[in-house]
Amino acid sequence: MHDPSPDIVRIKHMLDIAKEIIDFSKNKSREDLDLDRKLTLSLIHLLEIFGEAANGISSEFQSKYSNIPWKFIIGMRNRLIHGYYDIDLDVIWSTVTEDIPPLEEKIKIIVEKIDNKK
Repeated sequence: MHDPSPDIVRIKHMLDIAKEIIDFSKNKSREDLDLDRKLTLSLIHLLEIFGEAANGISSEFQSKYSNIPWKFIIGMRNRLIHGYYDIDLDVIWSTVTEDIPPLEEKIKIIVEKIDNKK
């Protein structure tokens, strides 16, 4: 039987990172990515960590919570790490503003379910 505790730690990391991404991008625009290198690097790094946490979650956990686009998240992480020289900031911005907020809500529900079982 798979020990779920590492999965729980990682999904909670994902929730924390999603909240940070949302916070960092609040009151920002796509143009800010072109003007603020620190913002850009911060968001890219947070997306890398988000994907790395997802990559460490067991296949059993991923199957149980199949409403999370695990392959997309992990694929984004791989693209950012291995294709660091050719990152499309339009994709970063749409991920940050369109994909992360609903994912944060879905992950929050998962964490609440897990915490309520304790």
